Amino acid sequence: MFLLALCSQTALSGTAQAAAARENRPAEAVAATVPTAYELSLLYADRTWVWKNGAAYFAQANRRLEAWTSGQDTASFAGGRWLVTDGGKMCMELAWRSTSYTGKQNRTCYSHRIQGGNIEKRKDPDGEWYSFKRSPEGLSDEYRKFEVGNTKGAQFEEARKLVGSKK
Repeated sequence: MFLLALCSQTALSGTAQAAAARENRPAEAVAATVPTAYELSLLYADRTWVWKNGAAYFAQANRRLEAWTSGQDTASFAGGRWLVTDGGKMCMELAWRSTSYTGKQNRTCYSHRIQGGNIEKRKDPDGEWYSFKRSPEGLSDEYRKFEVGNTKGAQFEEARKLVGSKK
């Protein structure tokens, strides 16, 4: 379904860009659309977003979210939830914990838009738009950092136990 919507969006975007060219308007003036909550769920649910020193797992059931980071002599983990909106937002509500602090639950949101058949993303409220997932997929796409399933669950548990044992 998402792919069908994305392909349709690509076709419509191409038509809009051609119309803009005929009217001597820049193609970037063509309005972007936002993915639905369902489409965003397909991008994130049951996937692990791998970072340089950690990861976050977006569980499908109950929208549970687990994350961890580690560095030299440090470890932290977070638990919470994730949500998506029909306005193109994905938000993470996490409370981070380490051996030296226990944080309050904090919400971080990312906006998404579809432009020219590609999905772009930015950190709210005023981050820069960047390529998240192109069609066809590009080597530098952020989405390539997403792995199917809970691929870093053991590292999350290791960080949780390490932090818990030092409290």
